Amino acid sequence: MDLARNEMSPRLASPVMELRQYTLKPGRRETLIALFDREFIETQEATGMTVIGQFRDLDRPDMFVWLRGFEDMEVRKDALTAFYGGPVWTRHRDAANATMIDSDDVLLLKPAWQSARFDLSGLHRPAASDVENRSRESHLDGIVEIQIHHLRPGMEAGFAERFQAEAVPQLAANGTRLLGAFVSEHAENTFPRLPVRAGENVFIAVLGFDDETAHARYSVALAASRDTLQADRAKPAEVLRLTPTARSLLR
Repeated sequence: MDLARNEMSPRLASPVMELRQYTLKPGRRETLIALFDREFIETQEATGMTVIGQFRDLDRPDMFVWLRGFEDMEVRKDALTAFYGGPVWTRHRDAANATMIDSDDVLLLKPAWQSARFDLSGLHRPAASDVENRSRESHLDGIVEIQIHHLRPGMEAGFAERFQAEAVPQLAANGTRLLGAFVSEHAENTFPRLPVRAGENVFIAVLGFDDETAHARYSVALAASRDTLQADRAKPAEVLRLTPTARSLLR
């Protein structure tokens, strides 16, 4: 995926994005994934948002992580109002909520620099009917790592600039794909029915790996390198090691 592409649909590029982490009841993740992949992708996108990707957390068996994007905050308000007030959510919300302990861990984000937004052009997800009978093992497809860097207030722009100048070339040299990079969007939550983590100052890097071997090579290289970005962090980075569901667009 080429982050240097300039001609992108705003919807595909998702200038406003949510990173959503759901804590689920033990053993209920596959139930939610099946429901989500069957009922909640096209129906959300029909309201004007983009379901960017949905993932199993490889290190936390009861976590479901997903990303959705919007053209702007006003579109976000209209799309969420339409979906959560519409018939599909009304019909399936009890089943979805029955799998969850917490769904309020949400970061509201924007691209860290112009070309750092996701480029989803040319990507296609399989139809729900094509994946219904596939086992979990048959559709493991690469690893997506999301790094959440918690920064001191006011440090997002400087951190992003140094990450672009220093870390991005190192990622490329190690064969790691930078899928996107984002910072906190501090605009007022336009749909307060769904809370977000207000007051956060984060930089997020989303990396793609073909398989666990490629991820392991990157981890070794990272451990051997000197981290010049440490000073701006308020606390250690969170690292989410994920694998996409069968119908995730981003992988």
